[in-house]
This record gives sequence, C-alpha cells and structure tokens, in this order.
Amino acid sequence: MSLTRDLPLTANDNAGRVPAGGPAGFSALPRSPAEALVPQRPPEPPEREEFDPDPHPFLRMLDGLVTFIFLVTCAAVAAYYWVKVKFDQPGPLTTSTVVVIPRGEGVNGIAERLQRDNVIADRRLFMTSVLYFMYLKGHGSLKAGEYEFPKRATMRQVLDTIVEGKSIEHKITFAEGLTSYQIVQKLLAHPELKGEIKEIPPEGSLLPDTYKFGRDDTRQNIIERMQAAQKKFMAKVWATRSEDIVVQTPEEAVILASIVEKETGRADERPMVAAVFQNRLRKNMRLQSDPTIIYGVSGGKGELDGPIMQQDLDKENAYNTYKINGLPPTPIANPGRASIEAVLRPAKTKDLYFVADGTGGHVFAPTLEEHNRNVAKWRRIEREMRAQEAAVKAAEEAAAAAGATGTPAALPEPGAEATAAGAPVAKSAPEALAVDPLISGAFADPDSAAPGANPFATPTEAMTGEPVPKPLRNPSR
Repeated sequence: MSLTRDLPLTANDNAGRVPAGGPAGFSALPRSPAEALVPQRPPEPPEREEFDPDPHPFLRMLDGLVTFIFLVTCAAVAAYYWVKVKFDQPGPLTTSTVVVIPRGEGVNGIAERLQRDNVIADRRLFMTSVLYFMYLKGHGSLKAGEYEFPKRATMRQVLDTIVEGKSIEHKITFAEGLTSYQIVQKLLAHPELKGEIKEIPPEGSLLPDTYKFGRDDTRQNIIERMQAAQKKFMAKVWATRSEDIVVQTPEEAVILASIVEKETGRADERPMVAAVFQNRLRKNMRLQSDPTIIYGVSGGKGELDGPIMQQDLDKENAYNTYKINGLPPTPIANPGRASIEAVLRPAKTKDLYFVADGTGGHVFAPTLEEHNRNVAKWRRIEREMRAQEAAVKAAEEAAAAAGATGTPAALPEPGAEATAAGAPVAKSAPEALAVDPLISGAFADPDSAAPGANPFATPTEAMTGEPVPKPLRNPSR
C-alpha cells in the first residue's frame, strides 16, 4: 500500500479540493511558486449611493439664516464702533450756546433743534444714541429746560446734560425782614419769571433765602417753595426751643421773630433783643416797638413816606404796640432763620430796654434809670452829628455860591468838619426806628417812671406838627 496514493499528484491539484462557494476571502491556491509571488488584485470597492445635489428645504433655510446672522453681527459691530467714535468726537459748536427745549417736545424735535442750532452734526446719530441709552439701557429721559452747551461739546456731553436736567438756574434773593407785599412786588418785577400770583401770602409764612429756578418756573412756584421751606424750618427748630421762653406756639414765635428782625440787623444782638422783648412780656410791659407802628400805618407795605410822627403813635390799630398789650395779631415781616432761632433760644439777661449807641449797634439796660442815661448819651452824639451835617451843608452851599461869583469859599471851622470815618450818619426815616423814652415813652416802664410823669404824654416837639426826634436803634436798616 502506498502512503502517498491519496495525495494530489501536483500542487495545483488542491484547487479541486476547495469546495465551491467556500468561505469568503479564500482564494484558490497558486498553481506554482512563481504565481505565488505575483500580488493579488485588491477587491472591488463597494458601490456608493449617488449624491443628491438638492438638500432638504429646512437645511437650506438654516444655512441661509446662519449666514445672515453672521453678516448682521459683523455689520452691527462695525456700526457700533463707528457710532461710538462719532459719539465722542468734538461737536461743531465754535462758541458756547444756550438752547431752550420746550416741555413736551419729542426726541425727533429735540434732535432737529440741536442740529439747527449747530450743537450736533447728525440728528440721526443723536436719535440712535437716545434709543440705545434710554430704551435699551434705561438711562432716564430727555428733560425740558434751558441748557448751555460749551464749545466743541461732544454728543455724549450734550445727551448727558439733557438727560440729567442740568439746565441753567436763575436765582432770586429775598432779604430777611421783607413783608409779603414786598416779596410779591420783587417777584413781579423779575424778568425771568412768568405767571401771576394768586394772592399776597400771609405775613410770616415765607422763608427769606436765595431760591434757584428754571425757565419754566412761575412766580407762584417760588411762593409755594418759600412757604414749604418755612414750614419745614419751623418744624425743625421748634423742637430745639428753650423751656422757659414766653412764646407758646410756633405762630407766636414767628410774630416775635419778625419784630426782632426789624429791630436789629446785627447777628450778635438778635438773642439780646429777643430777651428784652420776652422779659417785657413776662412783666406785662408793652413792647413799644417802632417797626410795629410802621407796619400798621403802612398797611403792611413796610415803608413810610417820612419819619414816625406823634400822631402815628397815637393811632389805635392792632399793631400799635404802644397801645396794645402783648404781641400784635400777625407777624410784621418775614423773619430769617437767625431771628427765629434767637426767639426760641434767647440770651439769659434781665434787660428791659435798649437804644442806639452811635456805632450801628445798641446798648442794653435792665432799669429805666440806666436806660435814660444811655438815651442822654445818644442824644449828645445825635446833636454832634446834626451839627456836623449842618456845617458840611453850609460849606457846600458856600462853595457853590463862591463858584458862581468867583470868590474863594470860606473853610468850615475845625469843629464843624465832615463826619469822621466810621461815625454813624443820622437818618430821618423810615430807618429811624427808636422813640426816645424821655419824650414819648418808648420802652418806658409805667411802674418805674418818674412820679407824676405820663410816659405816653404828647411831647412838646410834636405840638408844632414836626417829626418827633428819635434815636436810631439800627442805622443800617
């Protein structure tokens, strides 16, 4: 038996032994060693699906949308930086200018007005900036008013000025001691204010101060602001009052403060004058204050055509503190803060009288005797002042006459020269507010007057109808 009889006679005979349709990847064995060295051909690639050149409509829309957003974003960024550069560039103004923006004007109207007045170069750029800052970032709104724009103001400066309402502020100042009538007259005479005033406010209801106002403010607005300021201030200082003051209500405090305001213009004297009046009220003494006479006679206008006459002292009216006891029914002026505070916190003194001292201030006294001595001193000063004034007047008349005739004028005597520097000048009225207690009983205490003397008797000076001589309490007011 042969061991090789079952083997194929040649190497290629194994090809017949590979079953047909064998496993994938098997190939027929090479027929010879030379054929085995020949590389085999790679298999054919699988068939591909054909590409569809027309994609789905949604994909086409999405692709276009992304492209559009990208282009818009690029344009917006470029526009933003362009606007920002223009927004901060110096404007076209060559000089500062004032522009009035009326109330109720829209953004487009404001932009046109600014461009017309050469404040901005491009109204469309301004409106774009307004849209961005006001509506997108919520940075306020454009406000009406009168605005001043500096030279070369940038659009940012212009917009900030209008949004913040930095309009031109006008001012009006009311001095302490003016009556309500005088305040109303001053408001009516101010050219920058408009509108009418409904009525003269109650006396003492207005707080004197400097008030700022805009172009659209009215006179009635100023009145209402003054009244509100007075109420607020009184509510604040009333809580700080001394416990032993005579006045019992804020209204009484304002009445007495108005008298103090008219009696002295010196801040250091107000607490002392307030103390004198309160000491007199405690003793049931009449106030005998000349400013109350002026207010009653003038009908609240605050001025007289001449000096106080004896007939004025004799008039019966609610404001004549030579005739009535206690306080007058209303304030006689609108007092300032210092006078109100002086009434609420007066000086601690026993003084009952005061009179001018010849230097613009007053000298105070606790007794009538001492007060009379002070009045005598003032009388001497007053006589000297009158003599000096008469000498100066005579010298001026002589100089005028000499100038007309060509004759040299005679010089005044050494004792009759002009008033020295710093010496007070006598005034006749209405600033001459004091009444001499030796003549008409001003600040005279009926209980301490000389026996048999009538402190309210008509002085001999008044018999001829001439003004009663009165020492100045406050020559500066």
